Amino acid sequence: MPLHKGSQKSDERPLSVNPFYGEADPVTGMTEAPPKHRLPDGPTSPSTAYQLVRDELMLDGNARLNLATFVTTWMEPQAGILMAECRDKNMIDKDEYPRTAELERRCVAMLADLWNAPDPSAAVGCSTTGSSEACMLAGMAMKRRWARRNADRYPGARPNLVMGINVQVCWEKFCNFWEVEARLVPMEGERFHLDPQLAAELCDENTIGVVGILGSTFDGSYEPIAELCAALDSLQERTGLDVPVHVDGASGAMIAPFLDEDLVWDFRLPRVASINTSGHKYGLVYPGVGWALWRDKEALPEELVFRVNYLGGDMPTFALNFSRPGAQVVAQYYTLLRLGREGYRAVQQTTRDVAGRMAGQVEALGDFRLLTRGDELPVFAFTTAEGVDSFDVFDVSRRMRESGWLVPAYTFPANREDLSVLRVVCRNGFSEDLADLFMEDLTRLLPDLRRQSGPAIRDKSAATSFHH
Repeated sequence: MPLHKGSQKSDERPLSVNPFYGEADPVTGMTEAPPKHRLPDGPTSPSTAYQLVRDELMLDGNARLNLATFVTTWMEPQAGILMAECRDKNMIDKDEYPRTAELERRCVAMLADLWNAPDPSAAVGCSTTGSSEACMLAGMAMKRRWARRNADRYPGARPNLVMGINVQVCWEKFCNFWEVEARLVPMEGERFHLDPQLAAELCDENTIGVVGILGSTFDGSYEPIAELCAALDSLQERTGLDVPVHVDGASGAMIAPFLDEDLVWDFRLPRVASINTSGHKYGLVYPGVGWALWRDKEALPEELVFRVNYLGGDMPTFALNFSRPGAQVVAQYYTLLRLGREGYRAVQQTTRDVAGRMAGQVEALGDFRLLTRGDELPVFAFTTAEGVDSFDVFDVSRRMRESGWLVPAYTFPANREDLSVLRVVCRNGFSEDLADLFMEDLTRLLPDLRRQSGPAIRDKSAATSFHH
């Protein structure tokens, strides 16, 4: 979440109220405009408050045209109705809302089966507010298991976590918050994610685990989870070090089971101890809901599970948050029930088809070079082609925004800070028709960009790596 400062004294004007919006004051006969940065002295009518908030929100971008976010921006009306009916249910209060708790349990069981847990009934898991919380929980479990194994042998040692430099920012937060050393495998050349052998070389007796990303946010590519596990198997044979793997499947864990069934990345690999996903990404649910699953009870230390009874009943819980709405969990169950395997396969294949077709059309323009083609995550990244010097990706992003399209332009991290790219995320609801409109707008602005004398923004030092 961004941090915010208090109001600036130079902007203390009250909100502007259209006379048609409000109910006339019984004394003055006029509507008083409420202040922006302090509580009004009295109540505002529901219709006026609604119109004031709605008018400001009109200036937000159109979520359906936001090609930066992985988050679901469309669900069926029936799902919206269910969510509205459940928005007052507290997910943590399982004794008061036992059926909502049962739907959460069913979702965990379905995901354990989908991710090929050896015994789905033995897998343990929970819902979260998103993958960031799920990753925190997985990291905590890895750290606690490491501490339990090594407390006597390495007293006072600092734990470390190995991952590619392309990980989502939540892993940087985890290492910061829980005082774990982040050991990052840098990018090299045309390799934009973790290298299994380099990751294994960074491991030692203080490594709590290695994170593999099934779908990098930088370019949409899968990291080679099976090869990573094989490299750690070899490490164990040579040194005796037994390093677990957590798969951050924020996006890919809801793509690969349906479109890449022969790809081995999940609990079929004995070294994979835990997996997370974002239900609100390719799980096809509005934000925010995520899922964290562990292979079995041994993978989730019992001392991390809390039990409370002051809401009624015996309630085991493992989460950073306590109170949160049950609506998103209900919506996840609705979607799993509604689509089934074949429905998910059809939806995800459509998004991948759209991404692949768009990537080919972008490449055919001649001004761009593709880094990925949308054949793993339905995401493709591209940069300007060799010899294009009149504009750069930041110019393209700025000009596409004029037509309402939000296309992120960003630089890659070490050792590829020299590379600036655009990324297009195709989601459910981003149809072939919208893709055609996108391509029409991109094609239309290129002649103007080609006539520029050079990129509009000369200093790229302000451009930072994109961590969505």
